[in-house]
Amino acid sequence: MGSISNAVLDTYISRVVGYQLTTGNFQTVTPNLPQRIAVLAEANESNQATLDLTPFQITSAQQAGSRYGYGSPIYNISRILIPLNGGGVSGIPVWIYPQAKASGATFKSIGITPTGVAIDNGTHSVIIAGRGGLDGQAYDINIKAGDTRIEITAKISDTINAVLGCPVTATDDDYTNNIKSKWAGLTANDLSVSVNTNGNSLGITYTISNITSGSGTPSVQPALNLFGNDWNTIVVNGYGTVSSVMTALEQFNGRPDATNPTGRYVGIIMKPFIAITGTTIDDPSSISDARLNDLTVALAPAPLSAGLPMEAAANMTVLAALVSQNTPNLDVAGNNYPDMPTPALIGSMASYTNRNLFVNKGCSTVDLVGGQYVVQDFITTYHKVGENPPQFRYFRNIMLDLNIRFSYYLLEQINVVDHQIAADTDTVTAPKIIKPKQWLQILNAFADQLGSRGLIVDVAFMQASIKVGLSINNPDRLETYFKYKRSGFTRVSSTTAEAGFNFGTLN
Repeated sequence: MGSISNAVLDTYISRVVGYQLTTGNFQTVTPNLPQRIAVLAEANESNQATLDLTPFQITSAQQAGSRYGYGSPIYNISRILIPLNGGGVSGIPVWIYPQAKASGATFKSIGITPTGVAIDNGTHSVIIAGRGGLDGQAYDINIKAGDTRIEITAKISDTINAVLGCPVTATDDDYTNNIKSKWAGLTANDLSVSVNTNGNSLGITYTISNITSGSGTPSVQPALNLFGNDWNTIVVNGYGTVSSVMTALEQFNGRPDATNPTGRYVGIIMKPFIAITGTTIDDPSSISDARLNDLTVALAPAPLSAGLPMEAAANMTVLAALVSQNTPNLDVAGNNYPDMPTPALIGSMASYTNRNLFVNKGCSTVDLVGGQYVVQDFITTYHKVGENPPQFRYFRNIMLDLNIRFSYYLLEQINVVDHQIAADTDTVTAPKIIKPKQWLQILNAFADQLGSRGLIVDVAFMQASIKVGLSINNPDRLETYFKYKRSGFTRVSSTTAEAGFNFGTLN
């Protein structure tokens, strides 16, 4: 056996006191996979000239606003991930991978033209992207009797511009407000503006007109290339269901395969992500149905919402990141979006029959309960023909696999990597030794841990499958193989109750 302490070298003999501090890992159970969120989105026009495209970790929405522009797509996402009043992803790292605007990108512009003279005092509200206010500030227009269109137009501009995080700016002439997105791009085209008279017109009518449409989507490839060795587990796709962006994400992330994995699933990389992609259309299943062989994109639906698709993605990310970080054996089903504008009715997804159909087409689903979107199914677009059930359908299942991979990786680092390989029958007292039988014992205990954490079932099945041995071609290669059964999650509960009557008997 070697020295108990190496704080003082064995060769030193002169009087001295030494103390060595080393790092240790004394956990009896490996931790869950640490989540790390990457945001792909644009900065405001006013920030484009000095935009730094280097990935940057934010710890607050204010930080995002200051660096990339208040009201920008980056800010719209960040204020949901890290709300001003706390909560959100609760300390999970959020990294911004900003994109410069696309060449030739255009702004979304909307006109508001009030008509009439106010006949009474009252309040009208501007509704921007489905919201009557933002960050505790309302888009209220305080109208006084006698106000003319000139005065009301000025008040609308003042109201909008007073809200720092508003995604638009307002300018006015004597008759019309010009509402303009703070950034140029196709994502700006999702912005909507209306005026709510709150049940009393006060003699004023408003005409809304679309002046110009937002257009232009930058390439996300340069940002993806910056992922490097960092393991971003969740990507917030700030571009919605733009096909070119989803394709770039899928090609970069790749696919798992027994013989030819690609992208981030390649064995020596193995740091894949799931790209949460928002949509507000009634039926997004046709989008997912076309991507049946890929497991990168997971739709975050907010059907018929006047909010932004990027906000839907941020809402689902909050739910998915917290569950994956803290309780990966569970699922986001039954949780509600924390901050998403909702309509009175959600259309197709209100029907269970439709939701069931959508899931079979690789589309996540929600229902509207108590005025909030409640997640019913959170899945990737993967629904490979002939595979039943699809192995990578559920976000949860992929996170189970990645948690197991991460836990195994930690055990490898502690017990195998850079260790001398000794024969099972040898007696060796040197440090950093691994024997095949020792590694087999560690993995048997690992299987027990995975079972106790709820990540797998049938622990004995995994333990019986474990194989450890030296390569027949390379004396410096230790090879391992094992199988496991993912734990299930109750998504369908079916009960039959048989009822009858209590009959008496004659004496």
